[in-house]
Amino acid sequence: MRKVRGGKVLGWRWRNNPLRRRSDVLEAWIVLVAWTFAVVVAAVAGILGARLAEHAAQRDRASRTRASAVLVGVVPGGTRDVVGGVRHDRVLATVRWRDARGAVRTGTTEVKPALRAGSTVPVWTDGHGRLVSPPAGPTETVTRAVLAGAGAGLAAGLLVLSGGYLVRLRVERRDVERWGTEWDRTDPRRGHTTG
Repeated sequence: MRKVRGGKVLGWRWRNNPLRRRSDVLEAWIVLVAWTFAVVVAAVAGILGARLAEHAAQRDRASRTRASAVLVGVVPGGTRDVVGGVRHDRVLATVRWRDARGAVRTGTTEVKPALRAGSTVPVWTDGHGRLVSPPAGPTETVTRAVLAGAGAGLAAGLLVLSGGYLVRLRVERRDVERWGTEWDRTDPRRGHTTG
């Protein structure tokens, strides 16, 4: 006995056969255009997202200035986490520095443990003279740009593919409605209940 094998035939909508309808060709074109457009839009959105992330990092870096500060109090030696036993390499300390206008300011920042009062430590300040964290390094900047580009590209591509899918569903729904009306015309008994 011969075994019948079923399954999907790739590219059947493009092949010329008597069972192919115009809507099948239209669906094939919708899928092709949607995927092509999604790839292009994803690439453009990814590049734009990465560039925007790089520009944001550059603006952030430009808005922060490095200053020298003096430790006000004695910083305790390295602390150990009681629960995990992990030794911390940074501790909070009070420091004093001069801002860009020459005013003396005091604040709290992280420094290396076991420094003495009067030691000079580097700090980062914003445009208003407040203490801020150091700007992102080159590796972190590149990582953020890559992640932002990948996220923007993926989101834009999925949005375009979703739109193409909705258009394809609309074409398919219209076909089903058309088949129903054609079937009603060819089979008048359909819809009548038998006694």
